[in-house]
Amino acid sequence: MDILLIALGLTCIIVGFLGSFLPVLPGPPLSWAGLLLLHFTTKVDYSIQFLVITAIVVIIVSIMDYYIPIWGTKKYGGTVYGQKGATVGLIVGIFTGPWGIILGPFVGAVVGELIHDNRDFQKALKSGFGAFLGFLAGTLMKIIICIVFAYYFISAWITG
Repeated sequence: MDILLIALGLTCIIVGFLGSFLPVLPGPPLSWAGLLLLHFTTKVDYSIQFLVITAIVVIIVSIMDYYIPIWGTKKYGGTVYGQKGATVGLIVGIFTGPWGIILGPFVGAVVGELIHDNRDFQKALKSGFGAFLGFLAGTLMKIIICIVFAYYFISAWITG
């Protein structure tokens, strides 16, 4: 049974890492599930405090991931149209491959701002840049969390 739990846990860690930059996969929650699966083996016994703290971190990061691109758009002068455009751009970008995922929020925010006010292209670009920075910040945050979880998984598995 331990081998199955370890294999499933390792799969969750790997898929969770991929989910850090692929919006269709919940990266940090999957990585946390990998830690939880390893906890249920006879080899590793994480403390309840560790599991609760890491779960809280996952919840906070997951919530922040939705708001950081919106905040980035606002911070750079974007309106609600730019924010909605960034969201639509991200969703459309999922279906167009890696470049779509990266550039989707930017293009969406620019288009959203131009729909709102097509006279101010500079403002639209600034809003798109804010959405792009927000997307990058959220992605980086998720990648860091997944790397930390992978470290805890591997170190506990090896030493456990």
